[in-house]
Amino acid sequence: MENSKEMSSWLHDFGLDHPLVIAGPCSAETEEQVLKIAHELKDTDVTVYRAGIWKPRTRPGMFEGVGAIGLDWLKKVKEQTGLFTSTEVANKDHVNLALEADIDILWIGARSTVSPFIVQEIADALKGTDKIVLVKNPVNPDLALWMGGLERLYSADIKKLGVIHRGFSTYDKSKYRNNPEWQIAVEFQNNFPDMPLICDPSHIAGRRDLIFDISQRALDLNFDGLMIESHWDPDNAWSDAKQQVTPTRLVEIMNDLKIRKKTTYEESYQRELETLREKIDVSDQAILDALGKRMKVAESIGQLKKDNNVAVLQNKRWNEILETMQAEGVERNLSEEFITQIFKAIHQESINHQEKVING
Repeated sequence: MENSKEMSSWLHDFGLDHPLVIAGPCSAETEEQVLKIAHELKDTDVTVYRAGIWKPRTRPGMFEGVGAIGLDWLKKVKEQTGLFTSTEVANKDHVNLALEADIDILWIGARSTVSPFIVQEIADALKGTDKIVLVKNPVNPDLALWMGGLERLYSADIKKLGVIHRGFSTYDKSKYRNNPEWQIAVEFQNNFPDMPLICDPSHIAGRRDLIFDISQRALDLNFDGLMIESHWDPDNAWSDAKQQVTPTRLVEIMNDLKIRKKTTYEESYQRELETLREKIDVSDQAILDALGKRMKVAESIGQLKKDNNVAVLQNKRWNEILETMQAEGVERNLSEEFITQIFKAIHQESINHQEKVING
């Protein structure tokens, strides 16, 4: 599968002058709830109404969706409001029922994307469809697995494709429910610049107070749209209550977001940008030079450990380095999260160099 301008044609067909907004409750709970939220969203920038009909949950015993009856409620949403409709599908039976109900957009969830078998089953059931199909990133940060899911759908002659960035699970604690790992989304854009890319700030955040900032960050990174969970009574939602916002708050978020130009060709801007980029290039080269020197020192340490039969990993020393760098990073206006990721990578590379020396 190669990038092409046609990948974004379905998005352009909406004729929007703003990013695509997909919104609605995490789960369809009752017909009244589904329709009430839809009517509150119909005269806003929301184009597509979302509602989970089948809910794959982490543990058994949790609410797993109302099932096929919810599709009838989505039909009424389209009839009464004119909004397009969307829901998640996780197997061929879901696909068949959703197609029968004429759901406009289907998405494959993160827990499904991790399984090539599940994605292939869905691709076979959707073969040749003209419906829009969106693929959420897998729960683990694996770009190849994400792209592989798209390739399976594309091979099934499904051409209206897009992706949803909803963050990634991580063992480390952070303020996010799912770590955004923006660099993975950026790398995806580099591979498929014309593939519509939607951000799901609700699942990245896990809490409603972070949704605006994540949404703005996504738009600043040239995402094509947002998928935001909205409920008329979020605190009493049957699933993911903490990350849903009211329709009123959603409108406020949409109104406050800034949509920036991708670029401008004004001469003064281009001239100043080129100067600043040259400074970035010089700084990047200096970083590489410093890392190269650090690894040479790590190799010398590896030789010393080899000569004295000492283990490569020294946890006490590593923890001291990390704590020191985190503190110094704060003084340089660098986040603790960023410093931790950078130095974990440096530490692992240092271990690799030492092991080569010891085992060489």
